[in-house]
Amino acid sequence: MVTKAARLCHRGSDGEEGPAVDFSTGSRTTRRQHVVRISFSTLLRVTDDDRYVLFDSPKRPGAYGPPGGVVKFHPPAVRLLESWGFRPDRATAGAEKMRSDLRGMLPVRSLRRFQAWFATGAYRETAEECLRRELWEELAEVGLSALRPHTRRLSFISVRTVLEGPSSVPGKDFLQLRRFDIHDVAMVTSDAVRLRRELVESGYDAERSGVICANYDDIAHGRLNRALIAPHSALLAGEARLAADLPPVR
Repeated sequence: MVTKAARLCHRGSDGEEGPAVDFSTGSRTTRRQHVVRISFSTLLRVTDDDRYVLFDSPKRPGAYGPPGGVVKFHPPAVRLLESWGFRPDRATAGAEKMRSDLRGMLPVRSLRRFQAWFATGAYRETAEECLRRELWEELAEVGLSALRPHTRRLSFISVRTVLEGPSSVPGKDFLQLRRFDIHDVAMVTSDAVRLRRELVESGYDAERSGVICANYDDIAHGRLNRALIAPHSALLAGEARLAADLPPVR
């Protein structure tokens, strides 16, 4: 269930889009095609009592967040996205890994069609495909490659979907819409049980610097000892983040 409805641009009585509002300055602008940055992600919630397993992130070194990442689209979607004016977001760091991510700029006029397409599930990863791929990549990044084979038979249970925006971004001349689909691992196979157990054990092991176990108070504080905690980690526990994003490496 979507927990927050997305708001679209203003339309006049004739059905035409009115002048876009420049939210970064509070003034009106004559641009008729205001853009929105979209980022649609799937996150994995792994828990131990009141604590959550968080991974160190190469994009934000020293900051820990939930396993998971941005959903990727398949080749048949390219023409659709291009027809709607979608421009992929390509940071300098990790540009190759970001290929085919559903993260980029889209004219506001195309937002409704994009969301309707996403809801069909056509020509894009499912949550299960996204989480399996991300776990395969991220387990290697945090020094737990030995656990990769246990990801192949995982299944997942949807917890909640959180939509943020479209809303203004301080210092930017675009709106932003983000979607986070949070899932638990279904504990129905020996692989799932072992993966969870070893992730939790790694999170408590001071020798395993790539994984931590943090509770909600740690997340709200934004730090556990020397480790920073990415604000979107709060979505594992509820519908709202508690702080602004940490900037990625670029």
